[in-house]
Amino acid sequence: MDITALPSLSDIYEGADQWAEVLALLPVLVMLELILSADNAVALAAIARTSRSPEQERLALNIGIGLAMLLRVGLIALAQWVLQSAWVQLLAAAYLFWLFINHLRQSSQDTADGASGLASPSQSRHLLQTVLLLGFTDLAFSIDSVAAAVAVSDQILLISTGAVIGIIALRFTSGLFIRWLDEYERLESAGFLSVAFVALRLLIHVLIPELNQPDWLTLLVVFVLFAWGFSVRIPMEADHVG
Repeated sequence: MDITALPSLSDIYEGADQWAEVLALLPVLVMLELILSADNAVALAAIARTSRSPEQERLALNIGIGLAMLLRVGLIALAQWVLQSAWVQLLAAAYLFWLFINHLRQSSQDTADGASGLASPSQSRHLLQTVLLLGFTDLAFSIDSVAAAVAVSDQILLISTGAVIGIIALRFTSGLFIRWLDEYERLESAGFLSVAFVALRLLIHVLIPELNQPDWLTLLVVFVLFAWGFSVRIPMEADHVG
């Protein structure tokens, strides 16, 4: 989820130029990354698990998250240019919409194959394709994250440190979501609906900047989507043992 949903935090920490104050901001930036990146983690998990090989998934996540870290730090260095370039934000929104539409297309294909009794075709990708998708997917999500981080603090080192810690945490949450995607049948759809919502917010922000998007509405929508996503658990073999 885009962490520009909490712009009011920037007022609280405005003018924090002393090291004691700056260091106090680090937990805030990290917590924002952790709490509000569930949709990012679902998207990364869905991309990584297409190999259907645990070893390949781990390798793809490790390399892909490393690439994402480099891209996000580079984005922070170019933050002022990015924030003034509407076309960059439009590209990010378009890419996130593409992820959502591709998910709908694949889900429709899987449903049709299931109804006909055919096995669903494999979505397996080469390692390089998976790594690039992981890196650029996180980059698309990072547009709003960087905007919010710059609003909270103008200390590049602090923002970069928060981003790096957040991405490392994202690596582990993505690993958890790979497992949860197999346990909760609605979770992947909930995650991609949230992706579409983030893309829509980005699009509105660029095309109608004067339109106020309530913070509480954003948080409520994503909370409801993930509550729905975790509402139906697929019975596992272990559940029937004993």
